[in-house]
Amino acid sequence: MRAFFQKIIRSFIHSQEEIVLEGKPGSAFQLARHYRTFKFRFRLFVKDFLLIAAGIFSATFGFKGFLLTNHFIDGGATGISLLISALTDWPLFALLIIINAPFVWLGKNFMGKTFAIKTSLAITGLALCVALLPFPNVTDDKLLVAVFGGFFLGAGIGLAMRGGAVIDGTEVLAIYLSRKLGTTVGDIIILINVVIFSLAAYFLSIEIALYSMITYLSASKTLDFSIEGIEEYIGVTIIANRCEEIRLMIVDDLGRGVTVYRGKGGYGKSGESAERDILFTVITRLELNKLNAEIQRIEPNAFVVMNSVKDTKGGMIKKRPLH
Repeated sequence: MRAFFQKIIRSFIHSQEEIVLEGKPGSAFQLARHYRTFKFRFRLFVKDFLLIAAGIFSATFGFKGFLLTNHFIDGGATGISLLISALTDWPLFALLIIINAPFVWLGKNFMGKTFAIKTSLAITGLALCVALLPFPNVTDDKLLVAVFGGFFLGAGIGLAMRGGAVIDGTEVLAIYLSRKLGTTVGDIIILINVVIFSLAAYFLSIEIALYSMITYLSASKTLDFSIEGIEEYIGVTIIANRCEEIRLMIVDDLGRGVTVYRGKGGYGKSGESAERDILFTVITRLELNKLNAEIQRIEPNAFVVMNSVKDTKGGMIKKRPLH
């Protein structure tokens, strides 16, 4: 496999006339550098492709196995497509492409061509799967349809987002409008969904609209779970007099990395203070209780600030097991 990649890289380098490999000093280094770059990008492409493909199949199963036969809808562009499909004879696969097309164009303008290409392929793949793949109707129980239909749909949207694409363009519109209007993304999404579910209550029935809200809540929670993962991280800032003991406790007992800042207190119970060390570490929720107990043991009056962290990259937190 390595020889195969080397041939591809060698052909690429020659075609671009960047370097002549034979008989030129440094050519082996150039080849190795391009080989590493190509291998990294190829692995990233395969990972994104698999995530998007898994997201498409999960969303398709949510559509055809639960939502379509019971006329339940979701929020966002997907909900608009389902609502129009339930009220007209238009096929869902065509509506998914038509409704999301403006959002793809919008995303291209302020999120880049790569995002737009991935999203276009993901939405097209979803439409084709909805049109061609047969899935049995799993259940007619309305509560199960609402919960599990939302679960598989939310998982599909989340997996596609982890692959760098979206199969529901509402988030793109919400980000765009939030920048233009100065509001939050969450407020815009809520406003859009209020309109969608109000129309569902008017055109379909209040009962279907209420069950569809359960579908949306299930999809939203599953989407968050798909993006953020199982582990929840907490960023902890510690201001204390016995910073060195606390630092050693975090490193030796918890097995986590810690960053030491140099700071100066502004004003507190003792007035202005001299320079001191400030500790920052990231831990999981499972370790939070132990960290608090150890800080309480070492210095009960330490000032501790905790904030939620969506995800981490690099460092020690994902490489070392919990102690």
